[in-house]
Amino acid sequence: MEGLSSDPRRWRDVDKLLSRPGNIVGQDFEPSPTLREDIGDVVRVLVVGAGGLGCELLKDLALSGFKNIDVIDMDTIEVSNLNRQFLFRFYFGILDSEIEKMELLVLREYQNSLFAWLGTDKKRDLIVLSASMLRDEHRFCIVLPPYQHIHQHFTIYIYLLISGVRIHDVGKSKAEVAAERVMKRINGVNITPHFCRIEDKDLSFYNDFNIIVLGLDSIEARSYINSIACGFLEYDEDDRPLLETIKPIVDGGTEGFKGHARVILPGRTPCFECNIWLFPPQVKFPLCTLAETPRTAAHCIEYAHLIKWGEVHHGKSFDADDPEHMQWVYLEALKRAELFGITGVTFSLTQGVVKNIIPAIASTNAIVSAACALEALKIVSGCSKTLSNYLTYNGLDGTHIKVTDFVRDIDCLVCGPGTLLELDTSTTLSQFIGLLGEHPKLLVSKASVTYRGKNLYMQSPPILEEMTRSNLQIPIFHLMDKVPKDTLHISGISEKNDKKASCLRKLRVVFKGVADEALKMDTTESS
Repeated sequence: MEGLSSDPRRWRDVDKLLSRPGNIVGQDFEPSPTLREDIGDVVRVLVVGAGGLGCELLKDLALSGFKNIDVIDMDTIEVSNLNRQFLFRFYFGILDSEIEKMELLVLREYQNSLFAWLGTDKKRDLIVLSASMLRDEHRFCIVLPPYQHIHQHFTIYIYLLISGVRIHDVGKSKAEVAAERVMKRINGVNITPHFCRIEDKDLSFYNDFNIIVLGLDSIEARSYINSIACGFLEYDEDDRPLLETIKPIVDGGTEGFKGHARVILPGRTPCFECNIWLFPPQVKFPLCTLAETPRTAAHCIEYAHLIKWGEVHHGKSFDADDPEHMQWVYLEALKRAELFGITGVTFSLTQGVVKNIIPAIASTNAIVSAACALEALKIVSGCSKTLSNYLTYNGLDGTHIKVTDFVRDIDCLVCGPGTLLELDTSTTLSQFIGLLGEHPKLLVSKASVTYRGKNLYMQSPPILEEMTRSNLQIPIFHLMDKVPKDTLHISGISEKNDKKASCLRKLRVVFKGVADEALKMDTTESS
C-alpha cells in the first residue's frame, strides 16, 4: 500500500467530479481536468484534532486531493485510543527469533500479574498472545483485555525481561504520528503537525488557511475556533458579509452511533454560537445524592472522585491522566458500591465518568469524516452545492440521515455584523458609554465594555468597577490599541416598550479619518 497516490487510477472518480459540468454545481465552478492538481497546489487546510475523527479526516482529505494540510492537537497517544484511532500502533518489537520461548515467559508473567490484580476468577478473560511476522523482523502483537490498570505494571515487566524491546506510538504526539503515517501511505501530500494547544497559535496562523476542518470532542474548543474564524469576517456598509473575508469551517462530531457534519460559512450560515443550544448540558449530580443516597454506579464513582479524594488527599489535586489516581478512585467506588448494593462499577466506566468520555465507534467516525471531507472539497472547488447546513447521522437502530437547514441568528454576538458606530479618536470611554444610551438602535444604560477579552470598564462587582474606573477618561482609540476599526462587546440594561432587560451587544467601531487613511494605504500598496 506504499505510495497509494502514485497510481493514476486512484484519482479517477475525483477527477470526473472536478472535470465535468453539472446541474447542481456551485455558481463559480469551472470544471477542468487539472482542477484536482490546482487545489492540491494552492489550497491549505487546517485539521483541528487528531483523535478518532481527526485520523479519518487526515486520511480522507489526503485521498481527496488536498496536498497541503496542517494538523494541530495537544494530546498524546494512550492505549485506550487504539481501538478506533487507526493511524496509531501499539506492539512490542522483539529483535531475536526465540518467539516461542518469549511467548511462554510473557504469558506466564502476564497471568501472574493479572491474577494479582483481579483474582483467578478472571482467567477466562485472558487473551492469548500471538506472534506474527512483519517485514523482515519478528513482532510480538499483544492484545490486552479491558483492565487498563494493569498496563503500567505489565509494561515495566516487559522492559525488565526483554532487551531490545520497544513500544511504538503510545505516549507520542497524536498530531506528529498521524501526519507521519498518512504521508508514508500517500505520495505527494505534505502534512505539518503542531503539538500544542489551539490557543498557543496567533491569529495570523489561522488566517493562512483556506478552510478549517474540525474533528473535536470539546464544546469549548469548537467555540474558540469559531470565534477565530468569525473574527476575520468583515461587513460592508449594508451589513452584507465581504466574501473574501469568509473563513469556511467544516465541523464534525461523533457520539457513539450518532454523529453530525455541518458547514459554517460565517456571515452566511449559522455559526457555532448561533446553534449552541444543539449541545445538551453536561450531566451534573447533586452532591447530596452522591453523599447520602447513591443509586447508580456513576454516583459511586463521582463520590470517590469529588468527595472522598479531597477527604483523604488534603491539598493534592486529582490528575485524571495519572493511572494511580484513577485506580484509587476505581477501588473507592467499588467499596462504595458494595456498601449500597450497587453493581456495574468497572475501571473503564470509572474513566468514562471521571473524564466525561463518550464511547466512540470507529464506523461512525468513518461516516462523519467522509461527509466532512466531501463538504471541504465542494467548498474549495464548487463542484457541487454545499450542505445546507447541518447533517445528522444515527446508526443505532438501522441508518438514519437527516439534513436540517438552520437559520442564522442575525444578532449573534460572534458572527453577526453588530451595530456600526463612527467615533472621533478623542472620544473617551466615559463619553462612549454615554453615547450608548442615546443611540436609537442601542439604548443601553449602565454599560460594561470589553475589547478582545479585556475589561475596559465593568459596572460590577465593585472591585472590578474600581479597577477599571481609571479607563473612563482615556480615549477609547488608545484603549483599542489605535486600530482603525474593530469590534467591541457591551453588556448592560436595554429599554424597549417601557420594559428593562439585561442585554449583550456587539459593536463595530470605526474611527473617523483613521480608517480612511488606512484604506488609502492599502490601496497604494496593492497598486
